[in-house]
Amino acid sequence: MANDVSRTGGKGVSPERAVLVGVDFGTRFTGSRAGVTGARKDALRPEGDPDSPPALDQPDSAQIASAASDLAAGAVRNRPAGNTRPRSTALNTEESLAEFRELVTGAGAQVAAEIVQRRPRPDPATLVGSGKVEEIAGVAASAEADLVLFDYDLTPTQLRNLEAALPCRVLDRTQLILDIFARHARTREGQLQVELAQLEYMLPRLTGRGKAMSQLGGGIGTRGPGETQLETDRRRIQRRIDQLKKDLEAVRRVRRQQRQRRESVPVPTVALVGYTNAGKSTLFNALTGAHVLSSSRMFATLDPKLRAIELPSRRTVLLSDTVGFIRNLPHTLVTSFRATLEEVEQAEVLLHVRDASSTYGEEQKSQVEKVLDELESLAKPRIEVLNKTDLLAEDDREGLENRCKSEGAVAVSARTGEGMERLLEAIDAALHSDPILSAELLVPQQDGAVLAAIEGGAVIESRAYEGEQVRLTISAPASLVGRLRKYRVREP
Repeated sequence: MANDVSRTGGKGVSPERAVLVGVDFGTRFTGSRAGVTGARKDALRPEGDPDSPPALDQPDSAQIASAASDLAAGAVRNRPAGNTRPRSTALNTEESLAEFRELVTGAGAQVAAEIVQRRPRPDPATLVGSGKVEEIAGVAASAEADLVLFDYDLTPTQLRNLEAALPCRVLDRTQLILDIFARHARTREGQLQVELAQLEYMLPRLTGRGKAMSQLGGGIGTRGPGETQLETDRRRIQRRIDQLKKDLEAVRRVRRQQRQRRESVPVPTVALVGYTNAGKSTLFNALTGAHVLSSSRMFATLDPKLRAIELPSRRTVLLSDTVGFIRNLPHTLVTSFRATLEEVEQAEVLLHVRDASSTYGEEQKSQVEKVLDELESLAKPRIEVLNKTDLLAEDDREGLENRCKSEGAVAVSARTGEGMERLLEAIDAALHSDPILSAELLVPQQDGAVLAAIEGGAVIESRAYEGEQVRLTISAPASLVGRLRKYRVREP
């Protein structure tokens, strides 16, 4: 990404110093987009913000029309039944800024200062108003900051105005998340998806120098008379976006072929989903014995991982570790990472991993469910896994156990291994494909391959030797019982 958050190119180069700007615009609608849409909604208000300088760019009529549509749809969609007041599930300003600080440090930057702006509504031109912009400029200069990071999604107009008014680079929340994703993409698929998300975000934010960049065409296939460099850049980026979508479609085609081969043998898939830094990768390692990267930094895992695990019923399932979600996850990321998130869409059961020690777990849960709804996977069977119980006090752990019993959740500690058996049993109970059947078999002792298959794929409840035959009572997947039907003892 062009706006890299930290410089790591040479020895002794220190991380960039950043000024964090948190914003609080009062009550937010549940599920509303807290960035571009919020700013556009407030551009509709007849009373303008007196702090907005007349010289700065203002939203155009298309933005205002879009805002009107968003406001009308959002107000109806988010109003609780029987209540005319909006319900807020958003984090408070301090919690939101603390989470944003984790993102910034995870990107490798050093926090030099923090500023919080509280106002009734966003300023359409600068988000925070001209007075606060002057204050941010002074703080950035005195702290010798390399960039200013906004815990909000800036519109193209706001980003352009802030970059002109501040003495250093400006990044918003989405740009920061995209930068972190770019750092953690290791596979070609992940790199393609990150690049697509970056270009789709960058396209409406391109700026050019108008007529100063205009050139006349000089031959066949050259730029037309008066075409600006900005228009050429947009066309070039659009061509690259189209190519990336074709490449990702090829990835999806390969995944479909792999999935078809897996489906020829009935092996269901279980996908780990959850808020970033909830401990999904640590849980994945605990269940599979793998050694994938697990880190306390947000979005440490980007590329999906797939491993086979054996359940108490001796059934084998594939466990998939996916990218973590976060509040206000940019829509471009959800769209671009469709190829990766297909594992969520195709999974038979979802394990919703939650941080039991988090003080805002319900907000994290609602954010994950919003993304699952966007993926049309909210109706799938879901097991709530309350992780990190080792971080709780004894009294809190007792209360958590009682809550799990009443809600059907499973409390675990992926770090210590506590609760892993209960979790595997819960997965077993939630699977509906290839169900477990009981059967009584009579197998000749000379059929060693059959006996080995039973030992490896079934739970043997009883065993008795009758001459040269072995009488077995087993619990096994229906697929295995079907292959052993000629050995089944007929019911009288």
